[in-house]
Amino acid sequence: MSKLLARIAGYLSNRTLVGVDKVGNRYFTRTEEIDGIMKEKRCVIFKGEGDPTSLSVEWICWLNGQRKRAPTPEEQMELGARRELVKQNVALLKQEEEERRAKEGSSHKAKSTGKTGGPDLKSFIHQFPTEGNKLEEESDAVDRGSGEDEAGAQKAKEPLSEHSEPTGSGSTFKPGTWQPPT
Repeated sequence: MSKLLARIAGYLSNRTLVGVDKVGNRYFTRTEEIDGIMKEKRCVIFKGEGDPTSLSVEWICWLNGQRKRAPTPEEQMELGARRELVKQNVALLKQEEEERRAKEGSSHKAKSTGKTGGPDLKSFIHQFPTEGNKLEEESDAVDRGSGEDEAGAQKAKEPLSEHSEPTGSGSTFKPGTWQPPT
């Protein structure tokens, strides 16, 4: 119990103030002996509620040991100004994008569902020869026009090659026998 109290007292008295951020959080270092080796420990005391999201990136890097020196107030101001500039640029780009979409929407009069284009399911379905696909292939041939020669129409009606997909049941399956079409 006395070790714990000594450690708490050492923690409170052995720390050195390194800096304060714009929110008012205070950052400290202290040296602590761990397994006979003196190590520097870094900590923060939050102003108000302990909200870790209020820490800036520079201070997080310093706390994690990714920076050797604590950020200076000048550096914090410079990086804060850069962040504000980036926010303004993002807002400007969003506005330009909205204007571009509004122009495209009025000229094309396309109905947007808010979804992006998905995969081409028609080509996926054509991989599996069934009666429904034969009907779809016939209707596709008709949709392409009557100017198509007879051989092309016949080719569109043919089912896919037997070797395009592996076939068989579990009892007749032989590993390594199926080869992809060439």
